[in-house]
Amino acid sequence: MLLLIPKGFSQVALTDFRKKDTTFIATLEEEEEEFNYQRESLAFNKELTLPPQNSLSRELQKRNSLPPLNIDLHPKLAKNHIKIVLYVHNRPQYLRLVVDSLSKVEGIDETLLIVSHDGYFEEMNKIVDGIRFCQVKQIFAPFSPHLFADSFPGVSPGDCQGNDDTLIKKCEGNADQYGNHRSPKIVSLKHHWWWMMNWIWDGMEETKRHNGHILFIEEDHFIFPNAYRNIQILSALKQHKCVECYAANLAPSDVNYKGEESENLIAEKMGNIGYAFNRTVWRKIHSKAREFCAFDDYNWDITMWAVVYPSFGTPVYTLRGPRRSAAHFGKCGLHQGINKGIPCFDNGRATPAIEEIDKVPNIKPEWEVYRYEHQGGYQGGFKGWGGWADERDHRLCLDFASMYHIAAFCHNSTK
Repeated sequence: MLLLIPKGFSQVALTDFRKKDTTFIATLEEEEEEFNYQRESLAFNKELTLPPQNSLSRELQKRNSLPPLNIDLHPKLAKNHIKIVLYVHNRPQYLRLVVDSLSKVEGIDETLLIVSHDGYFEEMNKIVDGIRFCQVKQIFAPFSPHLFADSFPGVSPGDCQGNDDTLIKKCEGNADQYGNHRSPKIVSLKHHWWWMMNWIWDGMEETKRHNGHILFIEEDHFIFPNAYRNIQILSALKQHKCVECYAANLAPSDVNYKGEESENLIAEKMGNIGYAFNRTVWRKIHSKAREFCAFDDYNWDITMWAVVYPSFGTPVYTLRGPRRSAAHFGKCGLHQGINKGIPCFDNGRATPAIEEIDKVPNIKPEWEVYRYEHQGGYQGGFKGWGGWADERDHRLCLDFASMYHIAAFCHNSTK
């Protein structure tokens, strides 16, 4: 770092200045590190090739910069709070239950709840607008395929469908390894998660300078009353108890498992129910954007397990308690609930029972860590489940990895 010394500013004074204001020096170093990180990130897509936006896409993108709601009810966030991101599609029967469970979480009023929408669905918006128990901010994926009825990233005229032969049909698109062309409904899963991560960590005003942990949950994750306090404890413990733990989790990686019910902390592979990590981990993930965006699998979590985490070079663990503080529920998803083409209906009543132990923090710092050394998952050579081979999706994915860095780099370059 180059530090300019004004005329008449002696070396003694400079030494004294460093002693008195090490925070300022650290801030300058952090800014320089951030500047270099932004510059290096431009290598993914040096020039953005984002598809033309329609009026709804532009309007939702503007909404993403609006301040949170309920600041009048909850004017101050707690020091060192963990922000919560709830990402949703269009299952209002589930969202109502999740919001109700969040309203009973101890400490929820101390933090900011961010709800990320994959598309625009009025009923979903109304549910979120009705939240009063904490600060809440709605964000919308502006390039969600659900916003584009007749153009990419939705279905464009002339797109190949199913297992069309591009030479015979004279249609556009790249088939996946199984011979199938893109489905906007399917690719939206990976696009939404990746856009959301990039916007929250690197673009959104309320979070782009947040260095603490952020907790991520979905609309079919039932959250127990002790979840927030437990994730605070786990996030603080992992750097001391489990140096190889990249994250903290509210539930086991096996969605059907309730936990060991023992007096141990558990280190295992990262699950997708209630996971929290910090900016350092995000930067490692973001540095693997090419791997993430090129892997032929429409699932963001399988892509992470199969190619991103293994590329880190060391085992990637998460830290959790022996008893879950969140649970997956419901049966209406992309993979479940379709029977002979009949749409799924599920009112979400099969939510987990809450016991007294689930209402208070139940993780003890003095517990030892038990590690699952050999874990199931996707081994080397796994090529993915397909659904993600269209070059247009790859480009859009890489654009998401660059778009907020380009804006930040241009802003910093003019300072």
